[in-house]
Amino acid sequence: MSAVAGVEATDDVRRWRPVAAYAMLAAATQLLWLTFAPLTTASAHHYHVSETAIGWLAEIFPLFYVVLALPAGRLLDRAFHRWLAVGAALTALGGLSRLIAPDFAWALLGQLLVAVGQPLVLNAVTKVASEHLPPRLRPHGIAVGSAGIFLGMLLALTLGTLFGGAHLEALLEAEAAFAVLAAGALLFEMRHRDAGEEDEPDVALGIVALREVWADRNVRVLCGLLFIGFGAFVALTTWLQALLHNYRISSTTAGGLLVAMVLAGALGAAVLPPLVVSRKAERSMVAGAIIVTVTGAALLAFEHVVAIDAVILVAIGLLLLTLLPVILELSERRAGANAGTVTALLWLAGNAGGLVIALLVAVLVHHPTPAFLALALVSLCAAPLVLALSTD
Repeated sequence: MSAVAGVEATDDVRRWRPVAAYAMLAAATQLLWLTFAPLTTASAHHYHVSETAIGWLAEIFPLFYVVLALPAGRLLDRAFHRWLAVGAALTALGGLSRLIAPDFAWALLGQLLVAVGQPLVLNAVTKVASEHLPPRLRPHGIAVGSAGIFLGMLLALTLGTLFGGAHLEALLEAEAAFAVLAAGALLFEMRHRDAGEEDEPDVALGIVALREVWADRNVRVLCGLLFIGFGAFVALTTWLQALLHNYRISSTTAGGLLVAMVLAGALGAAVLPPLVVSRKAERSMVAGAIIVTVTGAALLAFEHVVAIDAVILVAIGLLLLTLLPVILELSERRAGANAGTVTALLWLAGNAGGLVIALLVAVLVHHPTPAFLALALVSLCAAPLVLALSTD
């Protein structure tokens, strides 16, 4: 019996290694995406460009995602390992390209390479779990992959603060090393695939695949939930410092609140989804995320106590980021051969929501009370979707 147990334990480790490597790569994409976000002014001085130009080093990511999400999903459905490898290679090359010269053109090229590779990486989160883990462990695998995404965001904010603008080159070198290590680890794990194994069978491509996926009412509901939930999170992370500045809360304090929000979300995304799924509490969890976001945004509109802000933002981050792996797990149950396309559609909805809701908040950024109330109202629009959600 002990020998059998030992074999099973070894097999479990082997199954989890590709998932862990994928989580590292997903973290690397987010780390490279948000490199300059905490160092906008210092980066502008370093590259001798405007702060607006530095802002575009991050803004191109959601724009590219909206354009490339569905094509990337279809490519992953057609030849999963091949195109995930391409995404890994682009991520590593993007990190390295920023080291060629201390020039804005090379920084932009690096960001463009990572932005093109990002949909191939992030759209693979459910498929990696379904490829390497048995059904009972897939919610855990999706949670680990999703947590990697959010830990990458947190790492970017933390490293930016630790290195500071005076050590930007050292920061770029450290991030490039992490990206190369993550890409190498994933490619190494993928080598275990048998040489004779064929790519997944072709699925309907183009408009046919999209019609097939979109015909599922629950997929449309999940897209709507992610549009609002992830969109609200992106809006908060984008504009929180500027909004709280109107309440005379310092940038340092606001940055700490932002880190606490993302940290709570990353931990929640790693730990809570398997518990939610095992208790069949998906609808309750989604409803709770909406209630907390609506209530929290409404409170932020009127109160200005830092301690209360911290509690509200941690609760919002915890539930909104946990929402993503729960929704991805629900989609994985129904996706079948179109898993890449479904995940791409969900990420497309989330990024589109981030653009739209962040733009709405941007219009009101100098008027924090209306801005937070608008965020609460938009979040409330998700309530009918909860009633329409099927968890079968």
